[in-house]
Amino acid sequence: MEFIDFYLDGVIKVVNQLNINEIEKAVRILKELKNTKGRLFILGVGGSAANASHAVNDFRKINGIETYAPTDNVSELSARINDEGWDGVFKSYLETSNLNEKDCVLVFSVGGGDKENNISVNIIKALEFAKSRNTKSVGIVGYKGGYTAEVADACIKIPYISDDTITPLTESFQAVVWHLLVSHPELKACKTKWEEVVTR
Repeated sequence: MEFIDFYLDGVIKVVNQLNINEIEKAVRILKELKNTKGRLFILGVGGSAANASHAVNDFRKINGIETYAPTDNVSELSARINDEGWDGVFKSYLETSNLNEKDCVLVFSVGGGDKENNISVNIIKALEFAKSRNTKSVGIVGYKGGYTAEVADACIKIPYISDDTITPLTESFQAVVWHLLVSHPELKACKTKWEEVVTR
């Protein structure tokens, strides 16, 4: 019970410490993206890649935003890793997609990319490329934020609670925040099934 109480208390603390201004910035960026018919590219690895896949569905179906995650196509992903290396895999995907100033890159990452320690270099290179194309970027990342926090136009950092809960709380709150975004009335294009059933 002690760990359960500790973990759930951490969830409450994260909710109370989230930066609402950064979330609002993300809403404005996504609203502009939707209005100009830009595309959203969601980048993440590991658990964040799984979150990216789920989020692609939500942004497409609920918001009507054309959205992609490079990690959803394992054939292309593994071919690029095999032929060109892991570090540039997201950049080359965005390059082939003709990333432009109407688009947006959304990063899900615990560390956000760390140049000094050579961690998540694929995210760093993708963000550098996005910057070179005048493409806006948004991050939902861990408390340090990494390179994403340095360059993103909006960056929602999941607050630090303890050394033992950095990854699980960050990846959990990626889902909380993206569900907040897709549910926002300025972005939502249609009712989700259970909300539709309940309000009949």
